[in-house]
Amino acid sequence: MSAPLRGLLAKTGLDGHDRGVKVVATMLRDAGMHVVYLGIHRSSEAIASAAAQEGVDVIGLSSLGGTHLVHAQELVERLRAHGLDDVSVVLGGTLPVEDIPALEALGVRAVLRPGASREEIVGAITRAAGAARRD
Repeated sequence: MSAPLRGLLAKTGLDGHDRGVKVVATMLRDAGMHVVYLGIHRSSEAIASAAAQEGVDVIGLSSLGGTHLVHAQELVERLRAHGLDDVSVVLGGTLPVEDIPALEALGVRAVLRPGASREEIVGAITRAAGAARRD
């Protein structure tokens, strides 16, 4: 029997609206994932460092403030700097559809927009975490 998938959730920048990401954390825990929630106003370096310490398979980044492209790029760069190329990144929040190709080009495995169902959210994050273990 393999260990539960491990996920880390966080919010970067000045975005302080965290109700949604807390709901997602509960959904993932209920689905059997070990979840670490870092909270709001975290830097990409702090997230990458925590990912290394916690040995996570996936990072869920929540963005409601419009700075998702900058923060996703910074996070991917920091993960590489820590040798964590195998950690999947999933982004959720109020994200414009037209930004999805740029996020995918950065290496973001899934983008979850407003209105995503519990099944879609848990499924996308679980698949991304599982892919990290297979890579």
